[in-house]
Amino acid sequence: MSKKRNAEKESFLSEIPVWVHISVLAVIVVVIVFSLYKLIKWNSGTVETEGQTGVDAEVEVLDQIFVLPEEKKAGHEDDGTETILFLGNDAITYDQGETGVVEQIGSKLGATVYNCGFPDTTVALKYAERQDNYPADIYSFKNVIDCIVDGNLDMLVDSASNYTDYTYEDHARKLRDVDFDKVDTLVIFYDASDYLKLRVGMNPDNDQDPITYSGALNYGIKRFQEKYPHIRIVCMSFTMCYAYDSTGALVSGDRYDFGNGKLTTYLQFMIDNSGATGVSFIDNYYGTVHEDNSSGWLLDNIHTNAACNEHIASHFVSAIYNRD
Repeated sequence: MSKKRNAEKESFLSEIPVWVHISVLAVIVVVIVFSLYKLIKWNSGTVETEGQTGVDAEVEVLDQIFVLPEEKKAGHEDDGTETILFLGNDAITYDQGETGVVEQIGSKLGATVYNCGFPDTTVALKYAERQDNYPADIYSFKNVIDCIVDGNLDMLVDSASNYTDYTYEDHARKLRDVDFDKVDTLVIFYDASDYLKLRVGMNPDNDQDPITYSGALNYGIKRFQEKYPHIRIVCMSFTMCYAYDSTGALVSGDRYDFGNGKLTTYLQFMIDNSGATGVSFIDNYYGTVHEDNSSGWLLDNIHTNAACNEHIASHFVSAIYNRD
């Protein structure tokens, strides 16, 4: 009986066309190859993207909004016009036209905006003591705040001669002419340059260490608050970016640690400092640029395009001013 069943089985299989066997085998091979590809892609942190844009509804945006207490505004007369001062780096200077973040925010709000960012700079200092061969430290967030509070803005104007880019002189002069009695909001918006330029994240023994990202941010916020308590401060986080590892391979900042933490480590420092100082925090990291949409929203490894700028501006206006 067993021999008969085997014979019937062999007869049945022999009747199945060859192309069916080939098709089934091809499907199995495709499934195995695709699975291996996805596994390799995940492990290597590839930057190939699907080119999709938009916000994933499942992503939790980490905004934290604080309203400036009325006692902080005591003695300050509101002129009825919203005036916003922006300090930062390429996040606001790479595109200074109508499609840039600053101009889009100004347009959406009908506000007076001052773009006083300085290209290729960082929040933290590179050197604890000023080095003549590294003028970028003069325009770091920490030193710009010192110049504002100390009323020594001529130093920023004079130091601009170190650069061929007129943005440094133009924005230094603009900042020198700002009437801080009319400024309602200070926005701090730097890209991921502190991470990319290997600035130390924090010093556990000094929470205002200016050669650390966390310390310089904490120092600058508190110093500005002491001088201008009536001005609301908003920290805007950087977006996701890509970096080059020690082998020259392009890697995601989400995953690569240069020794001071991944990009998310710096993000957490900004969140913590904002909460500790009562400063509003706008999350441009989660829900904005990620690996699947980066080809649609990044011009290169770090700079955002016009569409992304519009999204960032809309997010800011909605979160801070409750406007769609």
